[in-house]
Formats: sequence, C-alpha cells, structure tokens
Amino acid sequence: MDSYSPAEVTARTGFSIDTIRYYERIGLLHEVGRTAGGRRRFTDEDLQFLQLLRCLRDTDMPIADMLRFVGLLRAGEHTSAERLAVLLEHEKRVTEQIERLHGHQEHIRMKIAHYRGAVEQQDLATV
Repeated sequence: MDSYSPAEVTARTGFSIDTIRYYERIGLLHEVGRTAGGRRRFTDEDLQFLQLLRCLRDTDMPIADMLRFVGLLRAGEHTSAERLAVLLEHEKRVTEQIERLHGHQEHIRMKIAHYRGAVEQQDLATV
C-alpha cells in the first residue's frame, strides 16, 4: 500500500493543506494516519476519498450535504439507498447548473458575434 505526504496529496487533489485539515476537523475526512514523527501520511484510500470530495466540491455540493453523505457512508451498507438519493439530488442540481451555463454561453456567443461584426465593419470603414 502506498502512502503520500501532505504535499503529494495537495498536488494530486488540488486541496490546500488547510482545507484538508479543515475537512478533518469537521469530520468530512477521518483522522489521517501519522508517521512515528507525527507527520500525516495518506493512504490510497484517503486519496480516493479526497478525490470524491473534490468532485462534490467542484460541482458545488454544499458542505452540509457532503457531511450528510459522508455520515451515511460511514454508517454502513444499509444506508446505500439514502446515499443514492443524496447523489441523485446533487446530480439534478449539477444538470440544472450545466443548462444555465449553456444558456449563458449562448448569450456570450451572441455578444461575441455582435462585437466581431462591429469590429469588422470598423476595419472596412478604415480601408
């Protein structure tokens, strides 16, 4: 089993060490193992779990929902239906966000086309 230093974990997950400590403090991340010298050492499992948290965070899952999901995960297999419900609700929010972003992107593209046309007309006028 591989182990990773905090620096390696921050490089692989994009989380700062302060965020990792915060996640540990609020209970999102279980207590991480330590070396004999007291330094944190992360396992492959820790890294995979942090990557899940990165996915949830990057898709704007609220911390409260992340805590709920993690609590259900730790509670055992009998909570799988509840975990599924949390993820389905989050996926619905992500889909809605993507649709909103597509609408905004289309609006931006219309503005780009407008300004490109205006710039091209200015260029022709100066010829």
